Amino acid sequence: MNNRNYNIFFNLHTVSGIVISVILFIIFFAGSFSFFRDDIASWERGESASLSKGIQIDYNRALKTLDSIHDLRGRKISIYQPHNEKKVSFSLEATKDSLASKKAREAQFLYLDNTTYKAETYTETYSLGEFLYRLHFLAQIPYPAGYYLAGFTALFFLFATATGVLLHWKKIVSNFYVFRPKEKLKTWWTDAHTSLGILGLPFQFVYAVTGAFFMIKLLIVAPSVQLLYKGDESKLYQELEYNTTELPFENQKIKQSYDISQMISDTKKQWKDFDITHIEIQNYGDTNMHLLVEGEAAYDKKFTGIGKIIYKVASGEIVFKKDPYASSSYLDSVKNVLYRIHFGDYGGYGLKILSFILGILSCFVIISGVMIWLVARDKKNMPEKKRRFNETVVRFYLAICLSMFPVTALSFIIAKLYYPLAQNTTYTVFFISWLLLSIFFILKKNNHFTNQFCLFSGSILGFLIPVVNGIKTGNWFWISYTNNHFQMFFVDVFWIILSAISLYAAYKLKTNSK
Repeated sequence: MNNRNYNIFFNLHTVSGIVISVILFIIFFAGSFSFFRDDIASWERGESASLSKGIQIDYNRALKTLDSIHDLRGRKISIYQPHNEKKVSFSLEATKDSLASKKAREAQFLYLDNTTYKAETYTETYSLGEFLYRLHFLAQIPYPAGYYLAGFTALFFLFATATGVLLHWKKIVSNFYVFRPKEKLKTWWTDAHTSLGILGLPFQFVYAVTGAFFMIKLLIVAPSVQLLYKGDESKLYQELEYNTTELPFENQKIKQSYDISQMISDTKKQWKDFDITHIEIQNYGDTNMHLLVEGEAAYDKKFTGIGKIIYKVASGEIVFKKDPYASSSYLDSVKNVLYRIHFGDYGGYGLKILSFILGILSCFVIISGVMIWLVARDKKNMPEKKRRFNETVVRFYLAICLSMFPVTALSFIIAKLYYPLAQNTTYTVFFISWLLLSIFFILKKNNHFTNQFCLFSGSILGFLIPVVNGIKTGNWFWISYTNNHFQMFFVDVFWIILSAISLYAAYKLKTNSK
């Protein structure tokens, strides 16, 4: 690469990286914890759910419970369990019966506990795990601004990743093994940035691509909706198999007896190692009532095995069948692969832990890139005014980013002490403490202090998390392990290990500064 092209790519890489650095750090930091979203939610509630991707509930009992509350006749009902927890989600569309009660003509979305069968709204079941999960794509910012901001940040990150690879292409192997901690500060940061960047390159590339796809796909497909579907989004979603074909409501009460649970159980028996992941009932209680049962083959058997059966409930007739072990369509493969590699839920806890580590390493890559930018501009020939401006920018950056660690640990403690913590209270605890701590570090004007304080305070608070859980609930991590409550055990031990590592890092940082 000639000098001109090198300088162009270098400047593009630097500018794109600096512009998105804070948002990207937040996305990766919160996203790293999001791999354990289900475990955090269960830990907060003091329960441990079945570690299965299939829906775990008695469908007949669930539908009977909801029918007594919301009058299900004529509704379309969607049932799925997106997370490994005891809450199963039910989406109830408004009834097609024009003579039904006002309540039945209102759509509902709620969760049903698969043990107590208590119905709760999304707000009532809100957890810290859900908060961190949604923070990683900035969902707390009003829709669609937060989604688009996260999506375009991922897109710029993809651009920064590509230009970084082009910059280091010729020395990508040799630079991976270079680390010179005794050299000047810029060299130290550069070596760390390059080595860790190369180490996490596949991980970062995958999340840049999939993150951009999930968040801004509506903007990407918008032209095709106008040109090919004349603005009708429902047709597009139907062809992509996100929506099912609407069936007419005959407005006649079904007379035949039926057993929804038995039909679903029969579907599961159709194929070996098959988990039910989505149920849809159209025209509930009507003579034209149809039941769609959809699921996936086990990942170790077939990575993109989507299967489904549609029953006409009145007759028990199968009107459609799709074998998960048959050749997968291009559409199924693309949709499933993108989701699976983004969520990292196909390899058990080993893959989740590895993804968490790579996510935190990516945070360090972002920080080291910013520090390279600062050190490279901290020169005697640069005007004092510009040097102070650069230092201020980095001070704000480090204050906002590094304070996320102790604030997250504090939020775990508050969530356990005051469970159930309302959604607004969760927002207040996290964002207010984050703001106050960031302001404190900005006014302190000492980046080394910011780094050391965040590591020390985060580790101390992290050690307190299993202690608070043990005192509040009696579920000490060794008791959780004995009782096979693995999710609670995992979160406690996770924080002990993470806190020990960060405490060691803080100690080494203090020792090296002397």
